[in-house]
Amino acid sequence: MKTRPVVFTGLLAFSISLSACVGTPAAYEPQAVETAHGGKGYLSPDRLRELAAAVPAPPAKDSEQDAADRSLSASYRSLENTDRWLLATSHAEVRLPYALQHFDCTLGVRFDPANNAAPATARLLHKLFEDGEAASTIVKLRAHRPRPVGDDAARTACQTVSPAGRASPSYPSGSATVAAAYGYAMAAIDPEHAAEAIETGRQIALSRAICGMHYPTDVRVGFELGQKVFEEVANTPAFAADLTAAQAELMTLRAKQTTNPGCAAERSALAMSAGLQL
Repeated sequence: MKTRPVVFTGLLAFSISLSACVGTPAAYEPQAVETAHGGKGYLSPDRLRELAAAVPAPPAKDSEQDAADRSLSASYRSLENTDRWLLATSHAEVRLPYALQHFDCTLGVRFDPANNAAPATARLLHKLFEDGEAASTIVKLRAHRPRPVGDDAARTACQTVSPAGRASPSYPSGSATVAAAYGYAMAAIDPEHAAEAIETGRQIALSRAICGMHYPTDVRVGFELGQKVFEEVANTPAFAADLTAAQAELMTLRAKQTTNPGCAAERSALAMSAGLQL
């Protein structure tokens, strides 16, 4: 029996159209990567290309790995219309400033986007978004692997998906790349909750597989790419300066003792995917 979804007070739990990390085929032209992302993050276009070049090719169609991926993806359908599915709908938004509140419960604060509560942290994550999105997009130029919702037109997504969105490339998951970079960045901002922050990033990435927007391998490889992106970013002077500002901001937010009222519901939903592997 499927669980009746609860209301995630204070969290974004709504259907959204694809835009941030899921582009239409036209968005994957080589010049678009340079124009849209070059210079907006921490890393140079050349370094992003180097990171992308190290990513392996996607599983070959009808290979043993492809078949295993499809089987695992199909098993995630048991979570459709559950509380975890509703949380995955919220996780679909990885753009700023809304993505900040995915870490409310992890860090024990309230990153209220309506009040621009954490501008320094938002700027830091936005630069990581640009780097993660660019790196994953470069990989997608090399080979087009369809999405689960593209392979199966009848498959339900946990968000509104246009025909172009269903037809857009799945490997690697750009959202998973960004989620990993976010998780590791939050771990650097709050070392006392480092493990929890990284796990939150992993859960955001996992949500893309639960939603049927990416196959598990697409998410796993995207997450690994995001970790490598962050490792490169962490060595830049610009990140060091932004990190100091974000840490000071976190202390200010903690002093306010304001938390997200949806944390209990989030914990309950996450328990449903405990131990779920990619």
